[in-house]
Amino acid sequence: MGIELNTPEATALLVIDMQNGFCHPSGSFAQLGLDVSMCTAAIPGCESLVSAARAAEVPVIFTRYVYRPDYRDGGVLVHDLMPALASAKSLAAGTWDAAVVDELQPGPADFVVDKNRYSAFYGSGLEPILTSLGVRRLVICGVTTNMCVETTARDASQRDYHTFVVSDATGELDRARHDTALATLGFGFGRVLTAAEVAAAWES
Repeated sequence: MGIELNTPEATALLVIDMQNGFCHPSGSFAQLGLDVSMCTAAIPGCESLVSAARAAEVPVIFTRYVYRPDYRDGGVLVHDLMPALASAKSLAAGTWDAAVVDELQPGPADFVVDKNRYSAFYGSGLEPILTSLGVRRLVICGVTTNMCVETTARDASQRDYHTFVVSDATGELDRARHDTALATLGFGFGRVLTAAEVAAAWES
């Protein structure tokens, strides 16, 4: 598995939605009464991957789940399934809640892609970046495992990117959903690795 990651020029690290709203104990999801502890616990693993990627000159792409302040772009999720997101001003553009956590601030060479749906491919500028960089392998970390990470990984696989999801650098609001997502992705959409395995492949 590691050998397939030994070509940095064809690989990118995709850091999904590591934002205060999802990962910080004072963020909107925690304020809504959701358990963000697994999301917070994913921060160190993501930190190690970002560090390893930069050392190996692997491009780092951060995504941010961001809504307009008036939530007119919220779609079914905000206006039907989870209207509390708007009430909590969750992930509104330009707010602290929507910002990437302090531990993972994007650097000048990194890319930042904003989106307002689960998949990082949907309605965003991600794919032109990957095409321009010649990327064919995606290492994916971030939150949440069963929603944005899994949807993005499925879309990547369907586009024939070799997809790697990092088990100890992802987090969900529920352990069962996290475990199920990783099992599903590892079965039919890509490979599930640890942060240490990815870093070792890049170091070699």
